[in-house]
Amino acid sequence: GGMAAAALLLLLLAAAGPGPGRADAGRERRDALREELLLSPLPTGDVAATFQFRTRWDADLQRGAVSHYRLFPKALGRLVAALGVRELHLALTQGFWRTRYWGQPPLQAPAGAELWVWFQPTVTDVDKAWKELSNILSGIFCASLNFIDSTNTVIPTASFKPLGLANGTDHHLLRYAVLPREVVCTENLTPWKKLLPCGSKAGLAVLLKAERLFHSSYHSQAVHIRPICRDASCLAVSWELRQTLTVVFDFFSSGQGKKDWSLFKMFSRTLTDTCPLASQSKVYVDISPKNKEKELLEVSPPPTSVHEAIVQGDRRTYAVYDLLSPSLFNTSRSLNVQLKWKRPQDSSEMPIPTLHAQRYVGGYGLQTGEICTLIYNTHPYRAFPVILLETVPWYLRLYVHTLTIITKGKENKPSYIHYQPAQDRSRPHLLEMLIQLPANSVTKITIQFERALLKWTEYPPDPNHGFYVGSSVLSALVPSVTAMKDMDVEQSPLFTSLFPSSDGSSYFVRLYTEPLLVNLPTPDFSMPYNVICLTCTVVAVCYGSFYNLLTRTFHVEEPSRGGLAKRLANVIRKFRGVPPL
Repeated sequence: GGMAAAALLLLLLAAAGPGPGRADAGRERRDALREELLLSPLPTGDVAATFQFRTRWDADLQRGAVSHYRLFPKALGRLVAALGVRELHLALTQGFWRTRYWGQPPLQAPAGAELWVWFQPTVTDVDKAWKELSNILSGIFCASLNFIDSTNTVIPTASFKPLGLANGTDHHLLRYAVLPREVVCTENLTPWKKLLPCGSKAGLAVLLKAERLFHSSYHSQAVHIRPICRDASCLAVSWELRQTLTVVFDFFSSGQGKKDWSLFKMFSRTLTDTCPLASQSKVYVDISPKNKEKELLEVSPPPTSVHEAIVQGDRRTYAVYDLLSPSLFNTSRSLNVQLKWKRPQDSSEMPIPTLHAQRYVGGYGLQTGEICTLIYNTHPYRAFPVILLETVPWYLRLYVHTLTIITKGKENKPSYIHYQPAQDRSRPHLLEMLIQLPANSVTKITIQFERALLKWTEYPPDPNHGFYVGSSVLSALVPSVTAMKDMDVEQSPLFTSLFPSSDGSSYFVRLYTEPLLVNLPTPDFSMPYNVICLTCTVVAVCYGSFYNLLTRTFHVEEPSRGGLAKRLANVIRKFRGVPPL
């Protein structure tokens, strides 16, 4: 009987082996999940935590031949196949990344919701596909992306080149939109977590506790889908999904001016196990010394290994905790990474990023104003160009002849400029410029505008709050301070291959400035209420008196002499509404 059962089991296993319709059948349908967490102490004493979950799938989504989904989310896979999407980048952000004080972020995004998509050349009606895509994503992520329309969509010509495999870069296949007013909360985080193969039940996603994530000064979650080469020969295409989440915690523990923190202090949870579907699960802690002296930070428990890499032009040292290492969970059932400062950090040691920018609204009154952008290049001896993308709503009427670019007191002429004027209620202004930034300089860009007067039905429910103008976008190849060597990008934290460097002397940076809040001439919306009240009062008094005079009947009373009893009876009858005696 036992031999027969074993033979039957072998037959079943053979039948369930690699077949043409199975997801992991051989080489064609292979998929893998890698998850990682990067903990970075910021110069101001805050802590940045960046999660990244990367699903790579060796399948051809475009041909629609895929019917079985294992790790890749089916909702996004079918969306890519049905609408002819070549690349999709969606970010939902609450707060503003302060580059001047926190340094360059691993992946930055503007405040609110940002969506930019490259479509396949086979898509005939790109605008229709774009509208359908934004509506579907709005339902998947429970966000207000359905408000994306022609009034806030632009087609950049120089910015937002494809990050994945691309045959051509016809910019008519690109669409870019930002909703700076979008508020991000738990209803957006929950569907984002549901796209993960293990959800939030195991692995690094256990730390994603909404109560802690949104009790922070910056929170950004993103989804990036792109085609990549399957191997070095690049004869076949794989699809890559990156789900990233960045959060900045700002808190100070009491005692001796130290800023000590741990996983439990940040997330109110610790790591207890790995996601069984993940082929790699690591925690990186940035323990790079901030100056030439001995390192300021010490981590506990001891890391599995130490990794050195050149990230964004700087040499970084990382303590690595490999959750798949069998020795990690042997000593204790949970991993609570703790980081302590060996000595208090001096605030004068704060490094200034090579490229950072700020933007503000100038002028006075409610008729005219100007948008000012300041771009800083702090490199001591290297100049480099930067592409500036400005998207301004139609109700701020730009005067392009007032555009001035001043660097070190002299006019700085852009080597490339593309301007698309707005059309009232149909499309925004689009301004793209390629500007050369001299070494150790500040470049000031100003352009004047006039505020339009909207129809009274076009104002939002809180018009006195103001109207948002989306962030400016800066794209640049920044010179590296430290020469980069050829390294295994798969071993570096956050898979730096998302923005590959063209050579070892520079690295790509995309920065966003602050969104602007502009006041428009606003009518007094309480006036209709006042008019209604006044009109109703006048009508009630005048019409009521006039109607009373027209319909009342007058009787002449004969004076009659009655006794006291008769007069009392008449008073009572009057109160009862009965004619007097």
